[in-house]
Amino acid sequence: MEEFGVYAVFGVNGPPQRLLSAEGSCRVSVAVPSNIHQVVLFSSGPWGERICVNAELNDARIPITIGKLTPYNKCLSWEQWEEETWTDSVTLNVSLEGGNMSKSEPELILAVKEYTPKDTVAPLAAREHNSKRKRRRAAEEDNDDKNGGKMEEEENTCPNGSKENTSPVRKVQGQTKISQKLFASRADVSKTKAAAPLVSPSGRWGQTLCPIDTQTAILIGGQGARMQFCKDPMWKLCTEDMSWVAAETLAEGPTPEARIGHTAIYDPDSKRIFVFGGSKNKKWFNDVHILDTQSWRWSMVEAQGKVPPLAYHSCSMFRGELFVLGGVFPRPNPEPDGCSDSLYIFDPQLSIWYQPIVTGNKPSPRSGHSACVMQERYIYVFGGWDTPVCYNDMYMLDLGLMEFSTVKTTGKSPSPRSWHGSAAISDTKFLIHGGYNGNNALSDAFIFDIDTSSWTEVKLPQLSVPRAGHSVISMETTGYFSEEEKDGDSMRGTLMIFGGGDNEGNFYSDLVTVAVEELLDAL
Repeated sequence: MEEFGVYAVFGVNGPPQRLLSAEGSCRVSVAVPSNIHQVVLFSSGPWGERICVNAELNDARIPITIGKLTPYNKCLSWEQWEEETWTDSVTLNVSLEGGNMSKSEPELILAVKEYTPKDTVAPLAAREHNSKRKRRRAAEEDNDDKNGGKMEEEENTCPNGSKENTSPVRKVQGQTKISQKLFASRADVSKTKAAAPLVSPSGRWGQTLCPIDTQTAILIGGQGARMQFCKDPMWKLCTEDMSWVAAETLAEGPTPEARIGHTAIYDPDSKRIFVFGGSKNKKWFNDVHILDTQSWRWSMVEAQGKVPPLAYHSCSMFRGELFVLGGVFPRPNPEPDGCSDSLYIFDPQLSIWYQPIVTGNKPSPRSGHSACVMQERYIYVFGGWDTPVCYNDMYMLDLGLMEFSTVKTTGKSPSPRSWHGSAAISDTKFLIHGGYNGNNALSDAFIFDIDTSSWTEVKLPQLSVPRAGHSVISMETTGYFSEEEKDGDSMRGTLMIFGGGDNEGNFYSDLVTVAVEELLDAL
């Protein structure tokens, strides 16, 4: 059986180079030539008891974490933005967690085996010493700011902070079908030389991922490192092969301004996506943008009625209308921004906002909560944040009676959190994953059964990465199956998780997929 190894490809013409082996060091640093613009990292062979491989690019200024290799995500890639330049001392740092490798092994310093013409000599040795010295200086600077990147207790604050140890916005390829196919055969290196550079969304949080049919979901907005709004704000996800297509230039008309904390929801009857609210630095929005997915044209609604600028609210679609609940609204200084406990409804037919008469025990003011429409009749509201309190309570809005009620639950409930992900996975069950508790990003997952009003914690390796401000959706998919699963025009429910941050300065761009059947079997 082939032994475990971690390999890297530097540039489109570079051969695979082994960085870690079953018997070698558990930490490796590689000096990357300045003319290289793509780095691909992948594993081969059985993982055994090994947990993950941490990968980090370091440009002597700040670390750039590109993610983790795991038994379920065996390939990562990094691509340089066109307007960025590498220094002469870029390094790739790789470390292994778990397994039988000795942690006492010293760090191994390697050189890239560059693909060069016969008469060209790659200058490697001189740069290794220089890069190591700069890595050490960058690490010392980072130690002076150990709390950098931690979330502050503010409503309109990124859960990854704004300190300089956050990761720059990069094009990162995560767990997608394309990246997994690249190294299906180690011997077929020639195919990688002709492959086009991988393209996927940059790491971000606060975005929306909106499914529109069994083969397509649309990614809109988000914010990456250094509090920078994403330069690639719109993507189309093709679920047939889990590939991404940049969609910013595909649609005509006035596109929404960059933002986070907005909502995007699809109306299957009119085949339109409605984008509402959000914020951009100190600017807040209460506008409604509509994307017609048939003509691929944006339009902006001139709505009647009043709705305040809101961010980190929830938005649910019911009978063609948008139900907007809670969220943060701006207050003039010196007052802190406040949270809403109001329900606003937008009627697209009349282009009007109104507030319905609602009875019962409604939720307290909050933001960053989740709302799931169940059985086309009920909206279940969970968690949220109102400085300095995080919630883990549950409320239900009966859309027939327009009545709120407190849901008394049994079982182990999720801890208080906000900016978590939520998605319905059956007629009677929905999932809560991750979030932020005021100190840390969370990695746990729970399923709520509305028939029994009970919580059940589910533990799957795919859901074990701490995330907050990520997107969680559930949709019927076609085509994304193994050979054993293929059965004609078969379909299955798939849970998808994209992006988010870990409150340590890392922003994710990976796409994690879990079969709904696997989730239900874990109960």
